[in-house]
Amino acid sequence: MTDATQTDAMRFVLDERARCVSDREWKHRLRGYGYDIRETLKGSVLTTLPSGRELGLLPL
Repeated sequence: MTDATQTDAMRFVLDERARCVSDREWKHRLRGYGYDIRETLKGSVLTTLPSGRELGLLPL
């Protein structure tokens, strides 16, 4: 995945968050699009499903 694609994915995920009422709804919607959020010591990391490949740290 290129940097531009990762940036687009991050923008998409954050736009989806603005549309959702709760974190639970947001995470459920993201799974439908093939993304997941993993909580790590570094913070919330956007990953792909089913491979679990990290796309980057979410600015939350």
